[in-house]
Amino acid sequence: MVRKRKKQNPFFKYLSDKLFTSHTLPLIFVVSILGIMFVLIRMKGIEQDYQYNDIAKRIKVQKIQNKELKAKRARELSVKRLKAYAKKYNLNEPDEKRIIIIP
Repeated sequence: MVRKRKKQNPFFKYLSDKLFTSHTLPLIFVVSILGIMFVLIRMKGIEQDYQYNDIAKRIKVQKIQNKELKAKRARELSVKRLKAYAKKYNLNEPDEKRIIIIP
């Protein structure tokens, strides 16, 4: 049984005759590689932007926590609180005999 040869579509014939020649094929490869590289570089930039936003968000949270801790420390070291601690633990202010000066 003999196989019939299909007629080639004129579009594919044009592509094979004109577009996929030894002069244009390297150009097509170079342009496609440049396009792929552009997309990859753009994706990397977007990924870095997401990472930067995440780090900036964490820095903002840490700054707020730092402010809260400073306020808590200020409350604990307030004069009123220190006097309450001194009263609770029977502490007295040192007099001249208890202060030692090292030259």
